[in-house]
Amino acid sequence: MEESEDVPKDFVKLKCEKLSVDEVSELVVSPYCGAVSLFIGTTRNNFEGKKVIHLEYEAYTSMAETEIKKICRDVRQKWPSVKHIAVHHRLGVVPITEASVIIAVSSPHRAESLEAVMYCINTLKASVPIWKKEIYEDEYSWKENKECFWANSEK
Repeated sequence: MEESEDVPKDFVKLKCEKLSVDEVSELVVSPYCGAVSLFIGTTRNNFEGKKVIHLEYEAYTSMAETEIKKICRDVRQKWPSVKHIAVHHRLGVVPITEASVIIAVSSPHRAESLEAVMYCINTLKASVPIWKKEIYEDEYSWKENKECFWANSEK
């Protein structure tokens, strides 16, 4: 396979079904890359002493996909050697221990893919219109990401 046949690709998906680490990581594998870095954000069973039952995510889907594609473009400008990028985010109910978001990046060397994965998750939390509701035993709470620029603007 010539490198021109393995053109860089971005895989962006928002879905209500369970996310697959294998599926996401396989999307970014390339014979030209020695590194695949992954971030898996999972639902934990507690927050500030409260028992979390599950999470629920909602999104402005078309805008969220557009924003994630912008993140992918930014990654390619900052780390030109990055080959493939996959960002899958779950919507709806996400039970304890299951993945809410999986990000995978391939590159020839590990530094670029590790840095790109960290940039992707931090920028996604700061700029993508996806909202999280934490469901506790007897109440719930909509959570805003501390990184989110529109939630922290002066009112």
